[in-house]
Amino acid sequence: MTSEDVLAPVSETEALRQQLLQAQRLSSVGELASSIAHEFNNILTTIINSAKLGSRSPDVAEKQIAFERIVKAGQRAAAIAGGMLGFARKSGTHRQNCDVARLVEEVLILTEKDLSKNRVHVETKFHARPVAWVVPGQIEQILVNLVLNARQAMPNGGRLKIEVRDSLDADTVEIKVADTGVGIAPDQLRLIFEPFFTTKQPDEYGRGGTGLGLSVCRQIIEQHHGRIRVESVAGKGSTFTVKLPKRLTDDPE
Repeated sequence: MTSEDVLAPVSETEALRQQLLQAQRLSSVGELASSIAHEFNNILTTIINSAKLGSRSPDVAEKQIAFERIVKAGQRAAAIAGGMLGFARKSGTHRQNCDVARLVEEVLILTEKDLSKNRVHVETKFHARPVAWVVPGQIEQILVNLVLNARQAMPNGGRLKIEVRDSLDADTVEIKVADTGVGIAPDQLRLIFEPFFTTKQPDEYGRGGTGLGLSVCRQIIEQHHGRIRVESVAGKGSTFTVKLPKRLTDDPE
């Protein structure tokens, strides 16, 4: 048996794993597409109305206000488009130093409209802004999954709280995502990270969960040598806690 014979299955497995990560990432993009399209429509309406006001008004001050609204709306659109494109394309495995709180902020830019449309109030609490040596696109993928899961667990609206902190030993970063949703039954709690297991019921279009979101999250976290745990009370909500090491022993200085 040659070395190529030994390495081939490993490389094929890794290629399939990357395809799974990308497919799950694009599934999340699809879930957000409708809300983001609606947000862009609102932004375009603001730009058009402000442009009309600025072109018609003889008052210099009113023109300036109109132009400032256009710039602000354009910057908002650019941030959303950049975030969406970046999230969809970030399929690499290159690790880098990342401000974890900033990754949370970028994910909330993408999900803000979807959450507000579903009457979900978001609260963030950054006890620190720790930096970790991670694959940024993959950590964002975890966060998008957890945020969308939380929103789906609150069909009548609710509160989503995201916290970032340094661990007590300062060697790990902790991200906590808590919702006030329907919770998870005790007999299902031990199964939620298993591939293809889902607690989501089909919606009005017959679409339910794929059962891959949390399974992919666990894969990513294990690749980062981290861990994830969940606490849940049926009818009161769930809390997912992700712990990631800031660095590994073989990381570059």
